[in-house]
Amino acid sequence: MKKLIYILAIIALSSCSSIRTVDSWRSREYADFKPKKVLIVGITENLTARKIFEEQLKEKLKLSAVDAEESHELFTLKFSSEKQTEENIQKEIDKITTNDFDAILISAVKGVDEKVMYNTNYYNNYYYRIHPFRHYYYMHQDVYFDGGYYNKYKIYHVETSLYKLNANKDKSLIWVTSNKIIEPSSINTTVNDFVTVIIKSLKKERIISYNK
Repeated sequence: MKKLIYILAIIALSSCSSIRTVDSWRSREYADFKPKKVLIVGITENLTARKIFEEQLKEKLKLSAVDAEESHELFTLKFSSEKQTEENIQKEIDKITTNDFDAILISAVKGVDEKVMYNTNYYNNYYYRIHPFRHYYYMHQDVYFDGGYYNKYKIYHVETSLYKLNANKDKSLIWVTSNKIIEPSSINTTVNDFVTVIIKSLKKERIISYNK
């Protein structure tokens, strides 16, 4: 019950959303570029989360008339489980380019922050004015005795980028956005929300079209 309460409180403190966009950038050089076939790459050690992310984003892109495929279906298990050289990565890029892919969308967890939240009820200023110190102390003294009075949670920093294939290697970045994701209570729900945020950003930047 406590875990549920603090998760709900965290979401409330994050503008009623467990996902927040921190920054976003769009290349002016490729202002007219609209991808036709995208390879989706999720970089995370959580294989389940990766598959769910790639599958959901694939379906959402197809609703916007963009063909897409999941990297976990095209890349070998060895490719993602072992460190690769730039030469090996380029070989994989060359392979997918011959299959008519014109863009790669990659999403990676760049860092994780651990936060601590004070587990208490919310009282407004009026409440404090009409109650004396003894009641305030009585309501908050559990901090001395309850090991769960403070709740720890994690914030994941995720960066999502779209690259154009067959472009100048130094100028192939089309779009990049950074998001903060509060520790998910449900992988499916959080991934769905994250995919929705990505799609909205791509539409806002006119990289993909709005559904007809």
